[in-house]
Amino acid sequence: MQRRKFIEHVGWTGLGIVWAVGANGLLTACQVGEPNAQKSSTTSPFSFVQISDTHIGFKKPANEHVTDTLQKTIDAINALPTPPAFVIHTGDISHLSKPEEFDQAKQLLSQLKVPLFTLPGEHDTIGDRGKAYEEAFNRKDVKEGLQVWDQAGIHFVSLTNVLDFGATGTGKLGEAQLDLLSKDLANQKQDTPLVVFSHIPLYNLYPKWGWATADSAKLLSLLSPFASVTVLTGHIHQVIEHSEGNIRFHTAAATAYPLPAPGHGDQPAPVKLPENNLLAVLGFRTVEVISGKDTRVDQHALG
Repeated sequence: MQRRKFIEHVGWTGLGIVWAVGANGLLTACQVGEPNAQKSSTTSPFSFVQISDTHIGFKKPANEHVTDTLQKTIDAINALPTPPAFVIHTGDISHLSKPEEFDQAKQLLSQLKVPLFTLPGEHDTIGDRGKAYEEAFNRKDVKEGLQVWDQAGIHFVSLTNVLDFGATGTGKLGEAQLDLLSKDLANQKQDTPLVVFSHIPLYNLYPKWGWATADSAKLLSLLSPFASVTVLTGHIHQVIEHSEGNIRFHTAAATAYPLPAPGHGDQPAPVKLPENNLLAVLGFRTVEVISGKDTRVDQHALG
């Protein structure tokens, strides 16, 4: 694959993304780097890593080796020149919520050298509304699907919006979770940077394919007073950015397989690429932000 085409393609797939919080409270994206990648020149950032949609257990032609691509992701994260503060997995750790899939994912993810946060995707809640997932990953301090914590002056919010996906075909937060979040945010200063995680996008990205959250309008009304809000999600296996006021939305690439761009095809089925192209896509991207103005983007293929 020609480098230009690769650069175009990795816009909607790849491995992990490093998010660095600058002095202005906003986040900038840097793809998980190769072992020899150079340290970003951003001044003393606080950084963490987002990975998503590993789909352990998936064995179809789009990628018959999802454990291998997750392993490559883990190795790349562990080799970062500046270790991130933590890794967040934004859902669909497993493909079918089978105990052996969760066990294999846990074994792989346990190799990470930094703390791991997770939240469930709809594939992690099949058949039992996430009971096996919660037993496997033992998330602490989660109430009504909501988890919050503070780190480096940032307020982090992890939301669950997949438990009713089977019935509705879209994301849903629910009144109980929104009420808890409303109370939590009432105690935050509006100049505190917020970083919000969920699996399904928290705006109407492409409702026809379920790429939306039904009650996201209520959420956005809670977030809109804050000066800086970054929303990081998974589910759609490609990078798409969107802004509404001070809220910036970023979907993440998968580590398992690509999905089509919104509206390209009848349904969001896994995309089978030629082997050489798939290996080329499963690389990493570096985005270096200099003094909050200039951005350097480099794409690196694994094969």
